[in-house]
Amino acid sequence: MTEARGSAGPNGATHARHAPGTPCWVSLMVHGMSATQEFYGALFGWEFQPGPQQLGPYVRALLDGHEVAGIGQLPPDRHLPIAWTPYLASNDVDLTAETVRLCGGTVGVGPLDAAEAGRMAICSDPAGAVFGIWQTAAHLGTTVTGVPGTPAWNELLTFESVNVAKFYEAMFAYEEEQVVSADFDYVTLHIDGRPVAGIYGVGNALPRDRGPHWMTYFEVADTDEALDRIVELGGHVLSPAHDSAHGRVATVADPEGARFSLIQDPR
Repeated sequence: MTEARGSAGPNGATHARHAPGTPCWVSLMVHGMSATQEFYGALFGWEFQPGPQQLGPYVRALLDGHEVAGIGQLPPDRHLPIAWTPYLASNDVDLTAETVRLCGGTVGVGPLDAAEAGRMAICSDPAGAVFGIWQTAAHLGTTVTGVPGTPAWNELLTFESVNVAKFYEAMFAYEEEQVVSADFDYVTLHIDGRPVAGIYGVGNALPRDRGPHWMTYFEVADTDEALDRIVELGGHVLSPAHDSAHGRVATVADPEGARFSLIQDPR
């Protein structure tokens, strides 16, 4: 989390259709779905219902009846990094996927229809960070933010921000806000004047076993209590809690190793 982060939405805000380029959904592919559901259910109070099965077993996480995230089953023969993946809203997934290719990125899955829910693709940017694209039909994506248990922010950790930002701006009409500093490389992406995501250039500080990757922040009522709960549930604390201008934050991993961050709203 950085000083450049903006608010993801007012307290308990519910959302209709997401503007193109806005992170609209986060999804996690794992080997052990049952154990993963138990972990996040105990941590965030999520309940689960079946979702589209085009890529295998998949469930949607609900908070008080609102859809907030997805969890899917990795095929046994696929040894991919276990990671939370943000999906960026698009009015035309096929066109966006073609732009990804033209701008030096890779389309790994799709575009394909997810039953009646919508149309999707999974891509990676030129530096290798994986993200999804989502074209809404019946499924709008995350429908509530601003309360504990919901995604609060998505941030790309990469080598440097300038060229990577140009890639994402080629796909969507982002406005760019740079943090100008000799020792801090950060770009906030805005849509209609509202911050929606960040790009953090950390150079050689990137974990060698991960490379460039997107990080999802989930809101919690109390970061320190959540860290204790994560350890009890078999997860790991990667970066201890510390105070920032946007609240108390920490970075953690679930029992399968998927990294995510926690943020406690300072309100």
